[in-house]
Amino acid sequence: MNAAPEAADVPGGVGEASPHESAGRHVAGRAVYVDDIPEPAGTLEAYVAQSREAHARILALDLARVRAAPGVVAVIAAADVPGVNDVGPVKKDDPIFADGLVQYRGQSLFAVAATSVDAARRAAELAEIVYQPLPALLTVDQALAAKSFLLPSERMARGDAARAIDGAPHRLEGRLEIGGQDHFYLEGQVALVMPGEGGEMLIHSSTQHPSEVQHLVARALGRPDAAVTVEVRRMGGGFGGKETQPALFAAIAALLADKTRRPVKLRLDRDDDMIMTGKRHDFVIRYDVGFDDQGRVLGIRFEQATRGGYSTDLTTAIADRAMFHADNCYWLPHFEVVSHRLKTNTVSNTAFRGFGGPQGMLGIEQVMDEIARALGRDPLEVRRVNLYGTSERNVTPFGQIIEDNVAPALIDELARNSGYAARRKAVERFNRSNPIIKRGLALTPVRFGISFTATHFNQAGALVHVYQDGSVQLNHGGTEMGQGLYVKVAQVVASEFGLGLDRIRVTATNTGKVPNTSATAASSGSDLNGMAAQAAARTVKERMAGVAAGTWGVAPSSVAFAEGRVVAGDNAMSFAELAKKTYMARVSLSATGYYRTPKIAYDRATFSGRPFYYFAYGAAASEVEIDTLSGEYRVLRADLLHDVGSSLNPAIDIGQIEGGFVQGMGWLTTEELVWDDKGRLATHAPSTYKIPACSDLPADFRVALWPANPNVEDTIHRSKAVGEPPFMLGISVFLALRDAVAACGRPGCRPPLDAPATPERVLFAIEAVR
Repeated sequence: MNAAPEAADVPGGVGEASPHESAGRHVAGRAVYVDDIPEPAGTLEAYVAQSREAHARILALDLARVRAAPGVVAVIAAADVPGVNDVGPVKKDDPIFADGLVQYRGQSLFAVAATSVDAARRAAELAEIVYQPLPALLTVDQALAAKSFLLPSERMARGDAARAIDGAPHRLEGRLEIGGQDHFYLEGQVALVMPGEGGEMLIHSSTQHPSEVQHLVARALGRPDAAVTVEVRRMGGGFGGKETQPALFAAIAALLADKTRRPVKLRLDRDDDMIMTGKRHDFVIRYDVGFDDQGRVLGIRFEQATRGGYSTDLTTAIADRAMFHADNCYWLPHFEVVSHRLKTNTVSNTAFRGFGGPQGMLGIEQVMDEIARALGRDPLEVRRVNLYGTSERNVTPFGQIIEDNVAPALIDELARNSGYAARRKAVERFNRSNPIIKRGLALTPVRFGISFTATHFNQAGALVHVYQDGSVQLNHGGTEMGQGLYVKVAQVVASEFGLGLDRIRVTATNTGKVPNTSATAASSGSDLNGMAAQAAARTVKERMAGVAAGTWGVAPSSVAFAEGRVVAGDNAMSFAELAKKTYMARVSLSATGYYRTPKIAYDRATFSGRPFYYFAYGAAASEVEIDTLSGEYRVLRADLLHDVGSSLNPAIDIGQIEGGFVQGMGWLTTEELVWDDKGRLATHAPSTYKIPACSDLPADFRVALWPANPNVEDTIHRSKAVGEPPFMLGISVFLALRDAVAACGRPGCRPPLDAPATPERVLFAIEAVR
């Protein structure tokens, strides 16, 4: 029989392409999600009844027949909430149950706990509800016309945009509509709540923000936060849709569990999930730009109008980030952006990968293409003349100095490696000789700010235990949603102790272990939790080094940890031996770690300061082919080059880049959300809402990491965030489609193509330019 491998034989430190920590369990179907947790005896199933009006007063809500239905154990509505009937994360404008007024079709009215989901659903249908319908505002344009605002409009400016535009040699005005996007995570919204003694609650929730769920559920129950514990082992996808949205369903399950004193599970099916949960914010962007003969922007003004839905949720920060990214990689000397945050009778839109940044970037990238077409120049040339510089032209409209501007060099390398110049000529030749099939090519950059713009979220905690056998247990406030955060942070701890990954056990995120956590969002998971875990590991390591130094009579600074051993000169012992010695010496082998992002300081009242610790960069070149008779298209090739600093795990990072690009491409091409004039979501299932499939991937897909570019800031091992920035690489596909459509018209035409560029929209745009 072969001996078990030593820790030194197991790779997995920082910088290695280690597999996802649950990869084997994912493939084998052994990874446990909330719905897989064995249900305790007596567990009830819950169902949430939804409004069938978009805007109405509730004149009567009779639930007597619901309560009397077979299998029903409890029914609760607004009047049954013992604490606060609200789960708004920022403002208290998001009721758990509608109380006299419904504000979107699908809003929760009451909930039923029964012996089965089927029994609860059937019972809910027996409710007798009388509505008084009210006028409903459903679109951005309707809300603007009615001056229906969730929040006051905001303005960010530099210089005198109006004067610069008026005095420019050339001027263009335009409008771009940008659709929303459903998160379409594989695992839907779900919560399993187990009541304990003394009013305690243990909640298994599929959430990116366990502490927020804890606090909002406690508020609904009228109990202190300490009475509620939230645990998350993993999610089957999140993408921002599980940052604020899970609180509603956890709160409903907890209220039912509290009322019945029995465990309660609330799991939404796909249709209900899509109807009841918020989406990416859709935008209407208007622009007015003045530029010179080289395409250099002299002055520009944006008006960004976004549909927030019926409640605030995270619209404030999302709309702010859209403003922050309206410049993308470009120096805009005279700049103004006005942002309108609109209230409509639709589901409250929420966080989604990129958090407003993609919408802001798409606006300026469209402008760059429009300028190029007006001047008859290559769009890449226009982009290059407008790029931020390194010593001058390197200050953003909000006053942050760009200290690490790798965009020009990164773009040059991608253009060279992708053969952009030769392919541009080849596309033009192809289009001249093919009247039916047309091709398009676009190369677009990304510069994305990393940090929560809500400054207080830029903090994290961790907990590290070393056991007497030398194994390590790691816990931190970040959540695993498939993105590989757990393995990255485990690699950090493994590197600190000089151990293989097999010796590091990552445990479920739990508010009872690491409290007051920030959401795993804003691409900050590795930055924050990696640093906190490193701090905790170093505390334990220093204590252990002190014990070793005392044993050998050497200085603690001479003690090194590597390959499962601890050495100092000629002295050596295994890590496990030192762990045992440390315990016997009565020295603690457990420590907490804490990290707060340095340097950031931001005054939201003036939209000025340093909201971001650093920027992540990338670029993509995409080539497409369209059928001008049907509007159908395919992506022929995509070349991606992305800046991740010194990668913690290249395999995970490349996977994030590939996935982000494809999801961004889906947002701008096939993923269309449709509401009818009654506020009913028509695209609420896979049959009507099309996410990218394997067949939609580029036939030639090339992804590379920007080599040897350590972060200039002192991040965890000089790495950079990789969750959100690659999403914006998908913008290249949308602009390649516009390029192909433009080939159907006269030189200088401006294709009226909005996002998502579905085949129908592509066909209409072709007809327009012809």
